[in-house]
Amino acid sequence: MTENIEKKQLGSSGIKVSAMGLGCMGMSEFYGAPMEISKGIRLIHHALEHGINFFDTADMYGSGHNEELLAAALTDRRKKAVIATKFGIVREGKKYSREICGKPDYVRQSCHQSLRRLNTDYIDLYYIHRVDTKTPIEDTVGEMAKLVKEGKVKAIGICEASPQTLRKAHQEHPISALQTEYSMLTRDPEAEMISLINALGITLVPYSPICRGLLSTTPHNENDPADFRINFPRFQSDSYATNKHIAQKLTEIAKGIGCTLAQLSLAWVMAQGDNIIPIPGTTKIKNLDSNIAAVRIKLGQRELAQINRELDNHTVRGERYTAEGMKGVNA
Repeated sequence: MTENIEKKQLGSSGIKVSAMGLGCMGMSEFYGAPMEISKGIRLIHHALEHGINFFDTADMYGSGHNEELLAAALTDRRKKAVIATKFGIVREGKKYSREICGKPDYVRQSCHQSLRRLNTDYIDLYYIHRVDTKTPIEDTVGEMAKLVKEGKVKAIGICEASPQTLRKAHQEHPISALQTEYSMLTRDPEAEMISLINALGITLVPYSPICRGLLSTTPHNENDPADFRINFPRFQSDSYATNKHIAQKLTEIAKGIGCTLAQLSLAWVMAQGDNIIPIPGTTKIKNLDSNIAAVRIKLGQRELAQINRELDNHTVRGERYTAEGMKGVNA
């Protein structure tokens, strides 16, 4: 049975997506071993059957594996899904080190490769994954605009851009979505970006709205070298203890409301604006169902004030990425 999940428009694109999407990255890499294809397909089908139609991937997730997994799941369901994918992070094999590229010829090459892996004639939402500071953003977006004109791309997005870059990109071609990290523990967009996207009519698509699991009761696997969180500053020794203490305080608020901490995290993000569509990721159907249930949680002013008071009383410790991971962020 399909859940009655509200649909929202991506910027001015006319594309309607569910009020919450599904981040697919963890199915292929970074949070442990890749999922078995059959299990990944089952998870994606379950999401579709329960009202989620917005799926987020990238060419670098599993070095193409993630796009191919999504293609396998959507073979006979393509018209029911809105696919967002990204280009711009160039990795050597499966190493975490990366270069950023937004050169026009690379934009086109990457798009054609993603179309092939996704087994589709068009990409609904095509993002610049990180900003290439060596290439004028107008050149990158200009090539993406050509792909839109050719029908290979329906709408354009950008990830982790600075306000100045977003303005320039939007002047070159309408930007439908800005993807950036945003959660109760990562509130950087509130400084300037949220007011800017509101003014420009752009949708905010927060990734890691549960802060890579910090805002949940599921611990990361400290002994799994395939879990990239073990390298992140917020998950290191004293920083991790401090951040989990904040999470525990928020857990108490969640219990008072009658939901889990992860559900509170998602409900809080969605409460920050009608044009905000989070894309939590998971590899488990039970967690997917729990996330979907968060769409129905409507936080009132009293609950939001209580949460904000708690957040104001604490300081999150540690950067959200390593120096390598920060390449192209806020550029």
